[in-house]
Order: sequence, then C-alpha cells, then structure tokens
Amino acid sequence: MEFKDYYKIMGLERGATQDEIKRAHRKLARKYHPDVSKEAHAEAHFKEVGEAYEVLKDPEKRAAYDQLGANWQGGQEFRPPPDWNAGFESSGRGFSEREAAEHSDFFESLFRRGFDDGRAGHHGQAAFHAHGEDRHAKIQIDLEDAYTGGARSVTLRVPEIDAQGHRVLREHQIDFVIPPGVRAGQHIRLAGQGEPGIGQGKAGDLYLEVEFRAHAHYRVDKHDVYLDLPVAPWEAALGAEIEVPTPSGFVELKIPAGSMEGRKLRLKGRGIPGRTPGDFYFVLKIALPAADNEAAQSFYRSMAAQFKSFQPRVSLGAKA
Repeated sequence: MEFKDYYKIMGLERGATQDEIKRAHRKLARKYHPDVSKEAHAEAHFKEVGEAYEVLKDPEKRAAYDQLGANWQGGQEFRPPPDWNAGFESSGRGFSEREAAEHSDFFESLFRRGFDDGRAGHHGQAAFHAHGEDRHAKIQIDLEDAYTGGARSVTLRVPEIDAQGHRVLREHQIDFVIPPGVRAGQHIRLAGQGEPGIGQGKAGDLYLEVEFRAHAHYRVDKHDVYLDLPVAPWEAALGAEIEVPTPSGFVELKIPAGSMEGRKLRLKGRGIPGRTPGDFYFVLKIALPAADNEAAQSFYRSMAAQFKSFQPRVSLGAKA
C-alpha cells in the first residue's frame, strides 16, 4: 500500500491554514474536473484531490494524519503503525465502509476503522435541549493492567482551529479506571465527559478504546496470552521443573520429557481474567548453548558421534 502525501497532492505546506486548504481545493477541482479538464489523467487527479481534501478540511482527521509525521514520501510502501492514533480524541464521525471504499486503500486503512465505530454521537429531539455529542479516543495500556485493573490517567489531544486558521492541539488529562479483564478493542465509557449538552440536555460520553502496548515477552490473542519459552536441550529431552513468568507472577512449570520445539503447554484460566478467563500458553523454543570455546565444540562433536543415526530432516525427504 502506498503512502499518500495529501499536502503535496494539494500543493500545500504542512502548516497551511483552513482557508488555504479550501482555496487550493477549489482551484484543483476546477483544473481536474472530468467534464471540463483537458489534463492527462484528469479523473484520477480529481479523485486524488478530493480524497486529500476530505482529510485536510477536517481538523480531527488532519491532526490524526499529521501524527504519522513528515518523513513519509508519497508512493512509499506504508503500513499504519498500530498506535498511530492512540491518545487522540475525536468526535467519532468517520466514514462508513462504503464511503471509505470509494477512496484509496491508504485512506480506508486509516479512516474507516480508526474513526467510525458506529456510536458517533447522539442528539436530543428538542430544539433547545440537545444531548451532547459523544467523544472517542484510543488508549494504550500494559497487558498487566488487564490482570489487575486500577486507576490511571491519560493525556488526550484535541484538535482546534486558532484565530489565524491554523490547526492546533489542545491537551487535557483524563482520569479513569481500568476494569480487570478488559480486552483489546473494548471500550471504557466515561459518562458525561463528552461534549456538553445544549440547554438542559445531558453531556455526551467519552469512550476510550483499549489497545495493548507491545510487550517484550508476551503476545495476546483475544483473551489468551502466549510466551515463547526458551528451554535447554536437556530440559526438553529429560524433562524439568522450572520457574517461569506470567503477567500475574512466577509459577512452577513442568516440562514433560521428550518435548519438542513448538510444543504448547497450557495453564488453564491464567490468560486475561473475566467471566470466561483466557488461557496462558508457553510455546517451547530450544535454546542451544554457544560453541564458542574448545570444550563446548568438543562436546558438540561427541554429541554428533553419539547421535550419528539421528536424521533431523527426514520429514523433508532428506537422507541426512
């Protein structure tokens, strides 16, 4: 998927004002309109300009796009970082799957899932008593937080337009409680912390969508947790009882004799807690001692002689 440099497409600097964005769009839309333009590939340019304008005209989407940074070049191979819009507060007004599909894959990957979660605000019916809009933000928490829960705070960034028409970010701190057992993709609702209501209308809510930060050791699949566990060859061959870490503390684990690389050992119910808790899996990885001295090399040579008939690649059809 190619990165789209929306500023370059519009012929703008990254610090352009909202008025400059509008003027550039009017100019380019006239230049490339398929009904009147004689430019080569006018229709493709017209669509590209329209897509860039959809993002840059909206302070929220523009602010999120700007978080990707200025180091990407148009046409460069691109995949959205998993935390690209974490900590960014928005109204949740996004694009439906159908609307997003009318634009490029780049646009769809950022703005269909990133902003539109189907709860984008709700309003009252009375003319002077309207319910405030809901607000939305993605946050990242540590995996351990899903086990213990607890009070946390996060700084969110809200895009605004200043008096000169430039997009600026206002930061504010939110205090919230992580419920034990929360899972990636779930929302923490903070009642009354969205947009204020009109008249006697109640304030909207703030929804925090949870993501887990990348962990140095563990990985998560829904409510199950996995750890690649290094074991020595003799521990795998002869069996062993070893102390191993989990997000809720160290436990004693029995390695069955004759274990092979890739074997999964399960701790039932030790994954992410909840009404139906997940499981914890240890995936065995054979860790070989380095042959970095004569004694170690001699040991490996004697081992090769001892297991001369062993054929590690027999399953591939090889003879040795």
